[in-house]
Amino acid sequence: QVQLVESGGGLVQAGGSLRLSCAFSGRTFSNYGMGWFRQAPGKERELVGRISWSDGNTYYADDVKGRFIMSRDNAKNTVYLQMNSLKFEDTAVYYCAASVREGPYNYWGQGTQVTVSS
Repeated sequence: QVQLVESGGGLVQAGGSLRLSCAFSGRTFSNYGMGWFRQAPGKERELVGRISWSDGNTYYADDVKGRFIMSRDNAKNTVYLQMNSLKFEDTAVYYCAASVREGPYNYWGQGTQVTVSS
C-alpha cells in the first residue's frame, strides 16, 4: 500500500519561501505521477501542480506558475514543492497525492499546514 508523508510546512512571512517534501513508500515510486494540492479554509481542494512519472514534465496552476517548482528524486522516493514569493493567499493545507502512471490520484498524504503572514 502506498503511503505518503508530507513535511516542511510552517509559518512564513509574505515574500518568503518554503520547501515541502513528500516521502513515498510502499510501491515503486518511479511508476507514479505525483501531485501537490491545497485546501484553504472554506474552499475546495485545488491542484497546485503535478509531475509526470515518465519524463518529469510538470504542470502548474496559473496562480503559482513562476513561483512554485515541483521536482522529484526517484532515488529518494521523494517529491518536492519549492514555494517562492509566497503570498497570503497561499495559506492552506498542502497535500501530496500519487497516481499510478497518469491515472486518478488514489493515494493522499495527511497534509501539512502552510501559513503566510501578510
